[in-house]
Amino acid sequence: PYMGLDVFEGKVVDMKEAGVLEPHRVKRQAIQSAAEAAEMILRIDDVIAAAGEEGEEEEGMEGMEGGMPPM
Repeated sequence: PYMGLDVFEGKVVDMKEAGVLEPHRVKRQAIQSAAEAAEMILRIDDVIAAAGEEGEEEEGMEGMEGGMPPM
């Protein structure tokens, strides 16, 4: 149950014997934080995409108002 990867040797070792202990709470918090960061990035991406679509619609309407589009 204590097996893990020794990044210096590239081998699987008993982490308890190697003196490397990682509490479950720390791992759970790291995974939760990563998920929250990914969700925030996706939300920001949606906002940017929506703002870009609104800008395109406004640009298309400018040419229609005055007859001929500006050159």
